Amino acid sequence: MVRQIAIMVALVIQFSGSAFGDTAQYWVAKDAVSKQCEVVTKKPDGTLVIALSKATYKTEAEAKDVLKKLPDCK
Repeated sequence: MVRQIAIMVALVIQFSGSAFGDTAQYWVAKDAVSKQCEVVTKKPDGTLVIALSKATYKTEAEAKDVLKKLPDCK
C-alpha cells in the first residue's frame, strides 16, 4: 500500500512539473506613442501597445527574429 502511494505521488510530481514549467510567451508589438517595435511578455492591449502579428512565440530569440523581418519595424 505504501509503495503504491509512493509511486502515485512520484507520477503526479513528474507530470505536474511540466505544467508549472516555463510558460512564458512573447509577442511582437509596436508602442502606439513612440512607434517603436519591441518584444513584450504581456499580451498587447491594442490601445497603447499594438500587436504586429497574431502569433505568440515560445522564446524571446524567436520573437526578435520575427521583429527584424517585419517591414513596419525597420
